[in-house]
Amino acid sequence: MRRSGGLRAVLIAFGILTGAWLVVPTLIVIPISFSGEDSFAFPPRSWSLQHYVTFFTESSWLTSLLVSLQLALIVTAVATVLGTMAAFALAGRKFRGKGAVDGLLMAPLIVPGIVVAVAMYAAFLGWGLIGTPAGFIAAHTVLALPFVTVNVTAALAGFERVLERASASLGAAPWTTFRSVTFPLIRPGVLAGALFAFVTSFDEVVVSLFIQSPTLQTLPVRMFTSVTNEVDPTIAAASTVVLVVSTALLGLATLTRRNRRAA
Repeated sequence: MRRSGGLRAVLIAFGILTGAWLVVPTLIVIPISFSGEDSFAFPPRSWSLQHYVTFFTESSWLTSLLVSLQLALIVTAVATVLGTMAAFALAGRKFRGKGAVDGLLMAPLIVPGIVVAVAMYAAFLGWGLIGTPAGFIAAHTVLALPFVTVNVTAALAGFERVLERASASLGAAPWTTFRSVTFPLIRPGVLAGALFAFVTSFDEVVVSLFIQSPTLQTLPVRMFTSVTNEVDPTIAAASTVVLVVSTALLGLATLTRRNRRAA
């Protein structure tokens, strides 16, 4: 018994150290973003909001932020609708080729990002989608679709289909049944999938690097360009904004999933 307790303490300590190893380097960017220096200095010798002022006033940074937000909102809407439809088509049904369809939907999570990026670049080049809003929406939707499908499928796993049949037997149309019976019960799963889709599009950089154009760059692409071409501490403010937005949305998605399980 005492030996088991010691092993558990060692595993907990190892987990805490591993978590700290992963998180602490990321958190260092936050104090750097409030530095009054014109270079990357840690710990900062002076404090200022100048990098945030630059981030929210310089046209190149502000335009990239607005592009990322607009793309993320559109991708969230498209991926949520398509992912919900795919989950309904696959959940609880058996048909020939279902495994292949599942594999195709989950492929963006399994295949290395650089492989997906090269494949999309080759396909979009022939279709004339490189550097266009439609290209970004299509690419980000493909990447976000698995997260919506997985969350809605999990929600449907605990859904009693007999409720739909009861609603239909009372004369309700299919859309009325979905709006009044099905959607309220699976809403936490749909919302969690939508939040994951937003974060996936807002943070995506590898595929975006391949399909960008000089006039259409997302915020992660602008940050990558800043790191490779210049030494601009404004990227610390941009990184902090992305970190805060992503953490808040992922925390909200986790809370939504916990509420779904509790319900």
